[in-house]
Amino acid sequence: MSTTELYFEIEKFQDSEGRLTLFPAKRRNKIISLFYLATKFEADVIYTEKQINEIIEANHTFQDKWLLRRELINLGLLCRLTDGSEYWLSKEPPLIENLLL
Repeated sequence: MSTTELYFEIEKFQDSEGRLTLFPAKRRNKIISLFYLATKFEADVIYTEKQINEIIEANHTFQDKWLLRRELINLGLLCRLTDGSEYWLSKEPPLIENLLL
């Protein structure tokens, strides 16, 4: 299954602008949603926490940037310094196919 096909599965959790309207309850849909959200970050860019929050805020409507930021990090899609001063898109993210098994 391609990434495009997987993203098609989360359309029901998005508004007309592609923003997530809720964080799905099912693990599979959560993972797909987080991978979708990770596409909003650029490779080889160092972000501040404020910038990360702004990107997350622009791409969801349910007002829980903290949950989404934490989940992106826990899943290994975003990395950060322990003091939270710098964030970046993981250079070696997990394969979505392995997480959906």
